[in-house]
Amino acid sequence: MSGQAMVAEGPHGLPAAVDLVEVAPRDGLQNESARLDMRTKLDLIERLVAAGVRRIEVASFAHPKRVPSMADADALCAALPRRRGVSFSGLVLNEKGYERARRAGLDEVTMVVVATDTFSEKNQGLTTKAAAEQWCRIAALAHQDGIRSSVTIAAAFGCPYEGLVSVERVAEVAAAVVAGGPDEIVLADTIGVGVPTQVDEIVSVLHQVAPGVRLRGHFHDTRNTAVANAVAALRAGVTALDASVGGIGGCPFAPGATGNVATEDLVYALEGMGVATEIDLTELVGIVPWLEHQLGHEAPGHVAKVGAFPGALSPPSCVA
Repeated sequence: MSGQAMVAEGPHGLPAAVDLVEVAPRDGLQNESARLDMRTKLDLIERLVAAGVRRIEVASFAHPKRVPSMADADALCAALPRRRGVSFSGLVLNEKGYERARRAGLDEVTMVVVATDTFSEKNQGLTTKAAAEQWCRIAALAHQDGIRSSVTIAAAFGCPYEGLVSVERVAEVAAAVVAGGPDEIVLADTIGVGVPTQVDEIVSVLHQVAPGVRLRGHFHDTRNTAVANAVAALRAGVTALDASVGGIGGCPFAPGATGNVATEDLVYALEGMGVATEIDLTELVGIVPWLEHQLGHEAPGHVAKVGAFPGALSPPSCVA
């Protein structure tokens, strides 16, 4: 795959395997009106690990007044169920947040750089350029401390304030963030407006701007395109995907931006196409009713409502 590390190829132009990064404990819960206590959050994380999830975004190190649902981030990280082969990550917004994540002993940190100035200023109080510069400072600290670092280019497909985001703008932002030497660049359809042809075009440009850097996709299912976009991303050379069990959550600072792609929907589709995820779909689907009970509402994902298709059914005795 052009511009990327060698990845074993599977059928249909897809990789043989993919990393799925579970974001429900952070991106999922952050936008929920229900405030889960720390014990329940840990229970969710433990259930995800038991289902085979190996990369989990667990917290955001934001100011508690800005993101109240993440106020227990430090205590939560101290109580995480450490397992060999399981990597825990946190979202950091500035150097102070990074220092909290470092003290918490997280394996990975991610920072967001929004592709448009209007959204960036509303979300982080910074222009895109200033956010990219801040990311580079955080990346330098992470490299020094031996912590894996990723940067998310948010609203890469469209902005709730400025509309369609051009490929040229995404390339410009990517060039700014690659200067920090990210271990991974995350391409995010923050408000769920992208379609597969956009994915092809943008990923192709990122290969050129950031050769050799691993790429990850973060797709929202607001307009029912997330699974299609995820498949397009894998065919274009993306090697990891974000997802949220049940499809919960979204961005609280983007009007109408609901709908992370459901992890179980992605696992069903990918495993059915021969792409290994190493996640037990039955175990994963079993988390959703429990999570719905905790949140007090139905989750928007699809597969958990009907289950995985087991194969051919016995023919009916009669046809109406």
